[in-house]
Amino acid sequence: MERIKKLKEFLAATPDDAFLQHALALEYVKMGDDNTARQLFETLLQKNEKYVGTYYHLGSLLERLGQEEKAAAVYKKGMEVAKEANENHAYNELQAAYENLVY
Repeated sequence: MERIKKLKEFLAATPDDAFLQHALALEYVKMGDDNTARQLFETLLQKNEKYVGTYYHLGSLLERLGQEEKAAAVYKKGMEVAKEANENHAYNELQAAYENLVY
């Protein structure tokens, strides 16, 4: 809880910081609060669709929730964004997650 409190304090000072938003969502994942994490991941991608790292974590969360079609769409979109950004490592991780889910 202390980490969440600190991250929220930092976000109050810099509300558009994508890294802090992503980190906060991950803390909620660790706590098992998938609904809050999902909302934070989705809000982050609405504001900053180029934040590549979020696609993998949101897709994974959606898989855990049994929403395979949505997870596949998130992975696919993440692959497009990663490819545009020349982020090969992220692209490969997203592709592997997508293939494991779909095939």
